[in-house]
Amino acid sequence: MDAPEPEQTPFAAVSAQTTRLGQIYQTYLDKSVPHIPQRWIGTAVTFLLFIIRIVWVQGWYIVAYTLGIYLLNIFLAFITPKFDPSLEEDQDMEDGTKGGLPTKQDDEFRPFVRRLPEFKFWYSATKAITIALFCSFFSAFDLPVFWPVLVVYWCILFFLTMRRQIQHMVKYRYVPFTVGKTRYDGNGAQ
Repeated sequence: MDAPEPEQTPFAAVSAQTTRLGQIYQTYLDKSVPHIPQRWIGTAVTFLLFIIRIVWVQGWYIVAYTLGIYLLNIFLAFITPKFDPSLEEDQDMEDGTKGGLPTKQDDEFRPFVRRLPEFKFWYSATKAITIALFCSFFSAFDLPVFWPVLVVYWCILFFLTMRRQIQHMVKYRYVPFTVGKTRYDGNGAQ
């Protein structure tokens, strides 16, 4: 005789459903990888909805400020090289060799590798904007602040960190963006 199958516990049923939903979510996320412009347009629309919400209701400035700080942080990780040339230069000086960009034909070419890849940058930004938009519907997050101070402080923080990052880019001669760079195929420049 066949023994009856043991009944599934409520925890196992919930766990199985969340696993299944997680797999479906990951499938759609994986399918979105090659659609870069469409992903960023969707993020821009979500960000625009958030800005309209904040301006319309005249509140949730702390949420907007926190979102701004987080977006600045992940943007800096996006434009920073994964392997910091200043640290490598220090290590090479200790070893007795000098690192840097290739200066001769036989030197090794090292492409720019980001600390935070584009997809993870997009995913983190979209998630943060969505969470901030969601938080703007709860009055617990609407703390009374004088918002012009937050705007000025964020602008100062932005300019100081970007100035430092641009100085780093100039010193170690790297450009984190591919716009305007010459691309080579097998026959010559494109």
